[in-house]
Amino acid sequence: MLMPVVVITGASRGIGLAVTRSLLKEHNAHVVTISRTRTPELSQLIQEHERSLLTLECDIANEPALKSAITRGKDHFGQIDGLILNAATLDPMGRIDNADITLDDWKSHFDINFFSLITAIRASLPGLRESKGRIIFVSTGAALRGMSGSGAYCASKAAMNSLSRMLANEEPSIVSLALAPGGVDTAMQAVLRDTGAQHMKATDHKNFIDAYNKGILVNPHDVGYVIAALSLRAPLSLTGQFVKWDNEECREFRRK
Repeated sequence: MLMPVVVITGASRGIGLAVTRSLLKEHNAHVVTISRTRTPELSQLIQEHERSLLTLECDIANEPALKSAITRGKDHFGQIDGLILNAATLDPMGRIDNADITLDDWKSHFDINFFSLITAIRASLPGLRESKGRIIFVSTGAALRGMSGSGAYCASKAAMNSLSRMLANEEPSIVSLALAPGGVDTAMQAVLRDTGAQHMKATDHKNFIDAYNKGILVNPHDVGYVIAALSLRAPLSLTGQFVKWDNEECREFRRK
């Protein structure tokens, strides 16, 4: 039996690294990672999983480069069974009326957080149709409620959720699922704690500080396992949905 092949963007750190590690060590999968840089942690995984891990470096906002990377991944392993869209940026942070944030800043943000999704999906669809595979969109609860000082991020993630729903309608044989990982203990949370006060409401910033101080942030390895499992086994009954990683819908995909 062939090992499943999963392509993941934004895999060099945080949630993406945790997902990659889980796919390799706990789910016996082949993995293609696409990220701008190769971190020491990702390099270590390459040494440990030389035959089952292919790491490709590219700017995901560069359409030809991203298409080429996904094609190389499929050609290398011969198939694509799952696509995990995890790469994202917070920048620019600031209120919508912030004169220092230009429209081009917003466009650059959407190039990474939204338009790269379309490029990755288009490049992956032929393989995913063959395998009747799965696409996991790593989203956020902020896509629904909004968060002061993070207009671009919230808007791009809301667009992501809409894209997932639309894709589920157009590609009925492929599972298309948007997932909220909650507040995960990653570098992005550290940025929000360290610099958020100058951009967001005091109450919003306090929520990030309190979550860290109370030790209630999600372990990236726990949510990483769920995302990895969903990319391989999520049923068609979940397609088009937006779910939180620890809701009932994901119970069977958590680490036992």
